[in-house]
Amino acid sequence: MKQFASQLEANQTVQSTFLVLQKEIRQKKTGEPYLSLTLGDKSGEVDAKMWDHVAEVMDTFDRHDFVKVRGLAAVYQNRMQLTVHKLQRADDREVDKADFFPVSARDRGEMFAELRQHVDRMTDPHLKALIEAFFRDPVLVEKFQTAPAAKTIHHAWIGGLLEHVLSLATLAEFTARHYPGVNADLLLTGVILHDIGKIEELTYDRGFGYSDEGQLVGHILIGLRMIEAKVREVPGFPPRLKWLVEHLVASHHGELAFGSPKTPATLEAMLLHHLDNLDSKVETVRQVVGRDPLVEGNWTAYVPSLERTLLKQDRYLQTAPPRTTGAAKPEPARPSTDFASKLAGALLPKG
Repeated sequence: MKQFASQLEANQTVQSTFLVLQKEIRQKKTGEPYLSLTLGDKSGEVDAKMWDHVAEVMDTFDRHDFVKVRGLAAVYQNRMQLTVHKLQRADDREVDKADFFPVSARDRGEMFAELRQHVDRMTDPHLKALIEAFFRDPVLVEKFQTAPAAKTIHHAWIGGLLEHVLSLATLAEFTARHYPGVNADLLLTGVILHDIGKIEELTYDRGFGYSDEGQLVGHILIGLRMIEAKVREVPGFPPRLKWLVEHLVASHHGELAFGSPKTPATLEAMLLHHLDNLDSKVETVRQVVGRDPLVEGNWTAYVPSLERTLLKQDRYLQTAPPRTTGAAKPEPARPSTDFASKLAGALLPKG
């Protein structure tokens, strides 16, 4: 039976298969090599160290390989860590990949149908035709329904991009009704296309990473090229409307420092940026709190993308100290060392 990374417990013997997310060959003080690994599956990841017999296995596998491991789980510096005693590269045919790649909890076909309902409500013929030009491409649609929205930060699972876009479409529909003057069709077009370049920027066949094109130019420029190509398929598409669509994509990160070639200069662009930021931050908080590697405590480890630690609110509420009412005071804990026991004998009440 598969033992999942998030379910490992201290002093548990582990014999399972994991995906190698990170691999480093380091040196002990003696000069001998040891392995520092990050192993993962769909539930999360765990740090792992292999101290002995490393030379025999260190060149037999690489990052993004599946490996069978046998070892012992333990808590080290408030994190679960796996000490690997034996390791062997696993054949892909022995692996159920559904155990390793996180997938949206929602059905992707159902989500895409729901997104199509938003498109059906559009009234601008040119913008609606542009979206339809994208959705007529079966290869593109398959990638759009499969791609994650990010490598690690938010919606980092199969179907994550579609789930993120659908969430934004719902938010966009509400805000367009709430704020006068918003061009609802233009905003929805930006929602659907703002991350379309991620279907080529990200790779997601063996773990989540970046394609060569993604590393070189990024999803914003890739998306702008895709829009340019699809606009040509829509007869009479107004040039100024094309520039507005492209501005939405170019500015959706909000700041030059965050990778946007331009900052938002229209109402729809400003809304798109803030809705995108809101949805990604909310999902990041949910994922970080749900998968925090720290074993004890009410706070998560430091989250670089948010520049803070986060409160594990459910644990905090469950572990709140009881309020005293002035009745009986709790009995003081009795120390266990010899010296403390003698001191307690003199100072603490007997019994």
